[in-house]
Amino acid sequence: MLERVHAIMHLYRSAQQRSLRAGPHDLAHMEIKVLGFFARRPGATQSDLAAHSGRDKAQLARLVRGLRDRGLLDAVADEADKRSTRLSLSEEGKAMFAALHVHDGALAEAALAGLTEAERSTLLDLLARVHANLEAGQD
Repeated sequence: MLERVHAIMHLYRSAQQRSLRAGPHDLAHMEIKVLGFFARRPGATQSDLAAHSGRDKAQLARLVRGLRDRGLLDAVADEADKRSTRLSLSEEGKAMFAALHVHDGALAEAALAGLTEAERSTLLDLLARVHANLEAGQD
């Protein structure tokens, strides 16, 4: 069953990548996740990202630097702690992320075509239970 979930996510990410390559930016999966983090938490720091993701700080530093170099992230020194940098999506980053979000919504609708609202709700509930089971196993 989990192999099927993995296969679905692979198809989803492949479609997402094709969409991104058609645009001005060729973004990797982790770059999309980093942009999503700062889209939801404008003004967060790279340390906040590391704490949230559990990823290697050096890997995240390279990702953030690359996104800044491409003009997708803006950085501002923290007023209270000049050693810390607050990050948020640039205008170009916001436009790119909005386009990705629209595409993701259309992709989700295509994936769920033919499912009733009740079936969608049941699927969401079941996936939430699987997620909770896996989280509980990590304690």
